[in-house]
Amino acid sequence: MGVFVREVSEEVSNETVVFFRNLVAALIFIPLIAKNRRKFLKTERIGLHLFRTISGLSAMYCFFYLIGTLKLTDAMLFNYSAPIYIPIIAWFWLSEPLSKKQYYSVVIGFIGVLMILKPTQGILNINSLAGLAAGSLAACAFLSVQQLGKTESPLLTVFYFSFFSTLISSVPMLWAYQPVTQSQLLQLITVGVLATLSQFCLTKAYSLAPASQISPVQYLSIIFAGIFGWVLWSEIPDVWSYVGAACIVGAALLTLQFNRKAKPAKP
Repeated sequence: MGVFVREVSEEVSNETVVFFRNLVAALIFIPLIAKNRRKFLKTERIGLHLFRTISGLSAMYCFFYLIGTLKLTDAMLFNYSAPIYIPIIAWFWLSEPLSKKQYYSVVIGFIGVLMILKPTQGILNINSLAGLAAGSLAACAFLSVQQLGKTESPLLTVFYFSFFSTLISSVPMLWAYQPVTQSQLLQLITVGVLATLSQFCLTKAYSLAPASQISPVQYLSIIFAGIFGWVLWSEIPDVWSYVGAACIVGAALLTLQFNRKAKPAKP
């Protein structure tokens, strides 16, 4: 998905890419809705679906912007830095205790983020802010998905995200709309299809197993991003990116491991 986002973002606005990504996802669900509308749409957690949509859609805008401006590997690292924010957000949101080991892993993770931000290039710039926002907002979305997974099916969770995201992302199209060529349209449709399949698989995975088992496999996408970036655009990460990647991935996996060992919080 990231490869197609990078390609189409060279000529198409970020608002357009995000809108088509969500529109295609929403259209995929039309046959399912038409066949079993009442049963399929039934939910008692519409508020949490909305929160998941707002956090996930905001992270998507930031993530797609980063893909279009940074090396693909660096952009992926910002998005997958989400687990280092989860203990802090869970502490505020779910009142889950923050252990000393989790605190250290969060610090290591933020050091990795700083490495990706390139200390010599300044920290307070648009790319840095977008990177920090992408990770923290994605963490909120992941926690929402985990909470929804207790009562909602993966299909329902993905549907409501796609439906609400299409409605919200259509608003910027009032001023950001631009005609697209057939080639660009095909790329945009491909982004939507791949993103929907990926999101469904990820949502299903989180409903079947703890994050500590899922994330190690999920982080393979960073390796794929590095391969695609090197083959397609001759992108070679610098030493800061390698150090940052090691810190972020290591801290994220440690954080998830600590969460798995921790005693579950009482509801």
